[in-house]
Amino acid sequence: MSETDLKRQLAERFREVNGDHPMTDTDDAYVSAQFVALEELCAIHGRDADAIRRLMLGQHLPLPGYLRSDGTEMVPADLFALADEAGGVELLAAWFTAHWADPIAGKAEWDAYLSGQYVCLHSVTPAAIQRKDYLTTAISAAANEPDAGSARWSERLHALVDELDTLEPAFTAYDRLRFGGPTSRDTCIDAPRARFPHPSLDPRAAPVLGVGPQGPSDGDCRRSSQGAGGVGG
Repeated sequence: MSETDLKRQLAERFREVNGDHPMTDTDDAYVSAQFVALEELCAIHGRDADAIRRLMLGQHLPLPGYLRSDGTEMVPADLFALADEAGGVELLAAWFTAHWADPIAGKAEWDAYLSGQYVCLHSVTPAAIQRKDYLTTAISAAANEPDAGSARWSERLHALVDELDTLEPAFTAYDRLRFGGPTSRDTCIDAPRARFPHPSLDPRAAPVLGVGPQGPSDGDCRRSSQGAGGVGG
């Protein structure tokens, strides 16, 4: 199969997973700054780009995170890191899923990983996926804590939000199209900070009172995500 055929098949598969949405110049600039062209990454690591495309189509490596408007397949710079850590591509699935005690959850996360939609993390590892899951769940549940609205509660909330901020990139408008709504950065980072400014950043801020039934982000952070563990948004 020619390189053109493999690229076409990969693009078709990408659109099956993500839908067919336009990439603007702003989207392209964001992706070019955050990701690497597949062929460029393969050249750096001495890998054959067509062989990697076959592994992606065969569900052994994740699909590209984005297709730029010119069709370039954009992937994370550490695309090969997990397979290397696992001891090879053929061992990656078992190594990856073993990080979850529940085999069903592990399989769901593996499928989500293969989709390429874990663009919600700077570095896609089982540990980072699990940590994001914990943080988004905790932020969503914060309003139900007994001391919700207190200064101590605010400190805990901002600690969770700040940690999530270190894990997640900025996202781009294209992401909100393919995920069908706001990202977890919108609902779990930006919204809580806007609604409940940290007292140290705004000394005039009133005490945090009256937390509504929908919590600090006016909605469940995890509902803004797609698939297992909050993949994607």
